[in-house]
Amino acid sequence: MAQLIVRNIDEDVKRRLRERAERRGKSMESEARDILSSALAETERPAVGLGTRIAALFAGIGLDEEIEEMRGEEPRPADFGS
Repeated sequence: MAQLIVRNIDEDVKRRLRERAERRGKSMESEARDILSSALAETERPAVGLGTRIAALFAGIGLDEEIEEMRGEEPRPADFGS
């Protein structure tokens, strides 16, 4: 395993790392490894657009049929029954 030394860490960052490690029952070193691994895993995932994420939320619940486009129709105001 390789070693990494990080110098000049802000005292607030160090304190927050220590507190986070304590909450999770880990050493600061172990917590720092987990944070680095998670951060790098996120950058390796392909970017997914908002529309794709929304479609994934509703996939498989019976809303899979196509909805016709309404091109060429005149817009009309909503009727709220007032």
